[in-house]
Amino acid sequence: MGNQTPMSVNFELPNGREVTIETGKLATQADGSVVVKCGKTMLFCSAVSSTSVREGQSFFPLSVDYQEKFAAAGRIPGNFFRREARLNDYEILISRLVDRAIRPLFPKGYMFDTQIIINLISLDEEVMPDALAGLAASAALTCSNIPFEGPISECRVARINGEYVVNPDRSQLIDADLDLIVAADQKNIMMVEGEGKEVEESAILEALKVGHEAIRTMCEAQLRLKEMVGDKAITREVEVHEIDAEVLSYVESKVKEEILRVARSASNKADRKNAFKQVKDNFKEAALEEKGEEWMDANKDDIIPAYDKVQKNTIRNVMLDEKKRLDGRAFDEVRPIWTEVDYLPAAHGSAIFNRGETQSLTSLTLGTKTDQAMVDVAHSNTYDNFILHYNFPAFSVGETKPMRGPGRREVGHANLAGRSIRQVLPDDMTHTIRLVSDILESNGSSSMATVCAASLALMDGGVPIKRPVAGIAMGMVAEGDKIAILSDILGDEDALGDMDFKVTGTSKGITACQMDIKIDGLPYEQLEQALEQARVGRLHILGEMGKTLSEPREDIKPHAPRIVKLIIEKSYIGAVIGPGGKIIQELQELTGTNINIDEIDGKGHVSIASSDKAAIEDAVARIKKITFTPEVGEVYEGTVKTIMPYGVFVGFEGGRDGLLHVSEMSHSRIDSVEDEFNEGDKVKFKIVDIDERTGKLRLSRKAIMPRADGTIPTDEELEEERKASKSRGRGDRGDRGDRGDRRGGGGRDRGERRNGGGGRRGGRDRDDRD
Repeated sequence: MGNQTPMSVNFELPNGREVTIETGKLATQADGSVVVKCGKTMLFCSAVSSTSVREGQSFFPLSVDYQEKFAAAGRIPGNFFRREARLNDYEILISRLVDRAIRPLFPKGYMFDTQIIINLISLDEEVMPDALAGLAASAALTCSNIPFEGPISECRVARINGEYVVNPDRSQLIDADLDLIVAADQKNIMMVEGEGKEVEESAILEALKVGHEAIRTMCEAQLRLKEMVGDKAITREVEVHEIDAEVLSYVESKVKEEILRVARSASNKADRKNAFKQVKDNFKEAALEEKGEEWMDANKDDIIPAYDKVQKNTIRNVMLDEKKRLDGRAFDEVRPIWTEVDYLPAAHGSAIFNRGETQSLTSLTLGTKTDQAMVDVAHSNTYDNFILHYNFPAFSVGETKPMRGPGRREVGHANLAGRSIRQVLPDDMTHTIRLVSDILESNGSSSMATVCAASLALMDGGVPIKRPVAGIAMGMVAEGDKIAILSDILGDEDALGDMDFKVTGTSKGITACQMDIKIDGLPYEQLEQALEQARVGRLHILGEMGKTLSEPREDIKPHAPRIVKLIIEKSYIGAVIGPGGKIIQELQELTGTNINIDEIDGKGHVSIASSDKAAIEDAVARIKKITFTPEVGEVYEGTVKTIMPYGVFVGFEGGRDGLLHVSEMSHSRIDSVEDEFNEGDKVKFKIVDIDERTGKLRLSRKAIMPRADGTIPTDEELEEERKASKSRGRGDRGDRGDRGDRRGGGGRDRGERRNGGGGRRGGRDRDDRD
């Protein structure tokens, strides 16, 4: 039964925020449960592990599920059902961060179903929950009787304006050039994942040290809470099956020499796989003949695990003692690489990246704003114009498997590749970009092949990325003082090694990294060596990619949608859209383009997309006509609409009109406006003034006409002429004439009445006297 007053401990983060871990109030029937609080953010976590093992269980069935309750942020889910459904990609990624950190800390051979559930139940806009999820999971396990070699914790470390900040506020991350999630216990770094804006290797190391120091404080708080829990936190006794020593010794004596032969053969994946299978099959036959069926049945749970252990240890020893890798490479050698671009003629960009027996075919699609992906998570509902998908079909490793949706591994690899590429995308990206990496062959480092192929596909498609990006997967084998750092690891080396460290970046620096360490006590010196070896390998791969394509093409493909952006005044947004969207819909139908308008910083940002350049130009012209804003000093061409004794009214772009006064028509005197112009005449002019109060335009033709000596007057010279004319009583009085026109013809009608047939002259004389 839950207690209203729970047990709790507090500690302070380096930024001054207080974190509280409490237990005993919620979900007390779980083996362990805690609530972690920081600001208004609250995470609830439960841990339950079965007390019996399913028959035939051969792996550790651990599941970690992080899910955000939308009520935590005062929001209702945006999906059709309006309820929390399957985990979205963001939740899967956080689940993976926790899983990768805690999985190595359960006893070897522990096969009991174990489930960790983490729920975001309250959200502070500034306190990011992903950095607290690992702490919540570890605290729930630490306060339970489940065997767990913790505590551990996770934290975010960001470099903001040159300073390393632990668990920064969400708004602070805008200024970060490095953003890492670090997991560790009190002694060792265990997991790292993050991204950077082409940062140096030393920045990663410094961030790990800062994060580790903060994590030690978090672990101490969990141990204090465990003491308060008392008996409930006493680890349960479980029987973990150990391989019989005699069986292990017998298996080793029968297969070690054959395994050594295969390990030293420098063979490819298929030959090596078949050779190891043959060794195993031969052993089974020999053991059955020598020991008999009864012995085989009695030790059936030990024979295959014993063989796998002997094979793993033998291969590791060959690497450490003989400095030989399974495929014969040196420790720092990258497999042979070949690349090709423009492989798919109908795609907007494409590339093949082949490294050893790993191959990615990546396609690029350029879309418009309407193609953006909706990201509906608890703290916000936003749209993303960059999408990267990763597919790993079973045939890539020569297997069969039902075709289903992407699993957690695919989501994680896509995220790593995507954040690697995102750092070099253009700041003013006009298109929605979708990259799809299909892994056609795999023997390790397929996510890094995706990074390389995606970079090439973007350049092939004419996307102006800042620099090409490449990735490399590093591995490590360590036994005591013997350590081997491996570049560009194979799938087998990943499985039998002690570290998987993926690093991506440009020639300038690191854009993303992901590290999982399976052993205790990796010194910072070895991590520094791995980073330097990765840098050299990355530069080599970039060089190989550059042989095919080293920079973006000058233009996008002819069949890709082109996007032109216009910025219009806010007041014109409604005019372009029209009532109920009528105008913009008509524009799209007439021009065959896709048009979107957003209001940004008090301006209208118009995007016009089409693969037809002429259609875009047509749409641009139509929108410019609607949004035309005349400017003083600019030259335009218009049509004479109305002739008056004192000048002509000229209509031009956007339905605007202005007065071209008789005094602005020529450098010489004009006695009759009607002799100079007819309605419908075309005339070029410069706008010399816009009345701020009324918006009336004053036009001038003589401002762009040469004088008798062939020179064109400057604006200053014309202004002096106008002032001189006014002082002689012959200045511009167009406003009075205009007022006469508004009174119904004014001077013209009166001139006709006074002078009979000379009405036009009378009107002109009156205007001249003004």
